[in-house]
Amino acid sequence: MTPFVGELIGTMILIVFGAGIGAGSSLKKSYSKNPGWIVITLAWGLAVTMGVFAVGSISGAHLNPAVTIALAINGEFPWAEVPGYILAQMIGAILGAVLIYLHYLPHWKETDDPTVKPGVFSTSPAIPNTFANLFSEIFGTFILLLGLLFIGANKFSQGLNPIAVGLLIVIIGMSLGGTTGYAINPARDLGPRVAHFFLPIPGKGKSNWGYAWIPVVGPILGGSFGAVFYQAVFLGKLTSNFFVVAAMNILALLLAFIHSKKNNDTITKLTKRSA
Repeated sequence: MTPFVGELIGTMILIVFGAGIGAGSSLKKSYSKNPGWIVITLAWGLAVTMGVFAVGSISGAHLNPAVTIALAINGEFPWAEVPGYILAQMIGAILGAVLIYLHYLPHWKETDDPTVKPGVFSTSPAIPNTFANLFSEIFGTFILLLGLLFIGANKFSQGLNPIAVGLLIVIIGMSLGGTTGYAINPARDLGPRVAHFFLPIPGKGKSNWGYAWIPVVGPILGGSFGAVFYQAVFLGKLTSNFFVVAAMNILALLLAFIHSKKNNDTITKLTKRSA
């Protein structure tokens, strides 16, 4: 198996289990409906663990463009291989979402609420706010990359590393996931969102493309900063990359803050007019 196929299959496994818990927990007539947030976060953690077990020895099991880009920025992964890895991750995510659509095929028609179905495939904010939502995705993925790197710095018995990574995903979901659904992975969100857009799902609702950039840009920025932060603070290797990535994060959050303020001002004006 090549690393390209490894990333494709590993990401597909991740989405099959992750989107699978999304479908099972929200679609009508599913025996696993409404299991609660703890079950959902545990399932996502185990999904990552299984994906890493499957292809870790083949591709390194990035399964996430934010991880691939962050490791390339740190010099731990060749930039020449980044496009191929991201392409494989996106294809795997789309295929995983299609398989879940087929697996729950009769349940889509039985579920009347069109707002439920997009949530099976992609994330959305509990409270829409451009700045807060972007910060959540940046911070969550910052913690993810920081965690992956300090887990990797420790010596585990053979085979236990994927379990530690899965536990990291669980605790991120439990503690930080309640704001945006913790995409922390552009492929995990964008691939299934594309599948949702094209699949013939009855009453599927909107794919919410206006929000779709946040779970792509946020994880890339946050993951990259997590990697350079680890290198600078944990290893004492402060490079120009640290300042460049930090500036990009600050600029993105500043622009998001301005956008949020304009939206709030517009809503306030409309409310006053209607009153």
